[in-house]
Amino acid sequence: MKLLFVASSLDLTQPFSATPAWWQLMKGMCEIGVEVIATPYQGPAIETLWWRAEPNPAKRQGDSFKFARESVQKLTGTKTQEQDLEVVPESLSDKVVRRVAHSLIAPIWARHLDRILTAQPDIDALIFLTVPLNHLSGVAAEVQRKHNRPVLYYDGDLPASLPTMRGFATGFRIYQGADPAEYTAFISNSTGAVEALLKLGARRAHALHWGVDPDVFSPMNVPSQDIDVLFCGHGREYRSEWMDLMITEPSKVLTEARFAARGKKLGDLGRAEQLAYQSFTKMREYTCRSKINLNITRGAHANLYASSTSRPFELASMGACTVSNVYIGLEEWFEPGKEIFVVHSKEEAIDRYRYLLTHESERLSAGLAARQRVLKEHTFRHRARQLVEIVKEYL
Repeated sequence: MKLLFVASSLDLTQPFSATPAWWQLMKGMCEIGVEVIATPYQGPAIETLWWRAEPNPAKRQGDSFKFARESVQKLTGTKTQEQDLEVVPESLSDKVVRRVAHSLIAPIWARHLDRILTAQPDIDALIFLTVPLNHLSGVAAEVQRKHNRPVLYYDGDLPASLPTMRGFATGFRIYQGADPAEYTAFISNSTGAVEALLKLGARRAHALHWGVDPDVFSPMNVPSQDIDVLFCGHGREYRSEWMDLMITEPSKVLTEARFAARGKKLGDLGRAEQLAYQSFTKMREYTCRSKINLNITRGAHANLYASSTSRPFELASMGACTVSNVYIGLEEWFEPGKEIFVVHSKEEAIDRYRYLLTHESERLSAGLAARQRVLKEHTFRHRARQLVEIVKEYL
C-alpha cells in the first residue's frame, strides 16, 4: 500500500502538539510495509528514514498567514474557555485567515496534490492529518473527482476541535465553513466523538486512538528515583481544577514528598518544584526518576467517552507508575488498579500517593504491567495496521 499524508506540520519545533504523534504514526506505517509520502501544510518539508517528503506548496503564504493571525490575536485578545453553546463563534483572526486561505491557499494545494497523484498513480489513498479543513474546502472533492482515490481526514484533536467547543487559544476553528461530506470518511481519536462527526455531515467515521512508539518512549536506567510525584504538561487550559487537586494541594499536605513539574504556563503548583524545560531526552529522564507520574487529562477529553490523548500511552510505555484524574473510557486502554490508578478527589489523591510511596513493589508492578499492555495492544504499529484496515474499506 502507498499512502500520501498531508500533515499539519512535520517540524518538531512548530507549536503543533500532534506533530510528534504524526511522526510516530508514519514511522509505524513504514515499519509494517506501507510506502509513505508526507507533505506539510505548515512549515518546511522534512524527510526522514520512514517517509519521502513532498514540499509545502504554500509555505511562504502559510508563514505570512501565521504571522498575521498571531498579530490579530494579540490586538483583539483570545478567550479560551469551554462553552455550552450550540456553536462557538469564530474569532476575528480565524475568520479572516479562513476566507483568505480558501481563496488563495486552496487552489495552490489542489494543484499540488493533482501533480503528485498524476506523477504517482500508484498512490492508494490520501489522508489529511488535522489540517484546518475549512482552509481547503473543495480540495478533497476535486481530488476524488479527478483521481478517483479515497480522501480521508484524521482529526486528532477531538472533541476539542468540535464547533461546540472553544478549543485551545493557539488552535483553529476547523469546522466552520467546511463540508465534512466531501471526504470519503473521517477518523477520530475519540470513540465518543464519532457520532458528532456524523451529525456534522461526515459520510462515515471511524475511531482510531492514539498510541506510542515503544522504541522512542522506553524506560531509562537512572541512578535513583529521587522525585516522588511528577507532572509534565503544557498549560492549565481545561484542567486547572484537577491540577490543584492532584498537585497544588497534596504538595502542601505531603511535605515530606518531593513534588515536581516540567512544563510551561502551569501556574501555582504549591510546593512543586519547577524543573528545567529541556529536551525530550530530559523529559524521559524526569519520568523515569519519578516514583509516581501524573496523567491530568483536560476536561474535553476526560469527559467524553474514550477520547484518547498521548500522555497515558507515553507514560505506560516508559514503565511509569501512573496516577490519573477521572477519565471516562480510560479502561478501554488500561486496567484501573493494576496498570493505572485513578483518583476522584484531593483526599483520594493524597491517600494514593502516600500508599504508593511506601509500597515500591506495587509501583514497579503497575509500571511493568502498563508497558506490557502497550507492547501488546497500543504501539503505533498496532495503530498503523488498524489504519490500513480502514483504508482498505474504501479501495
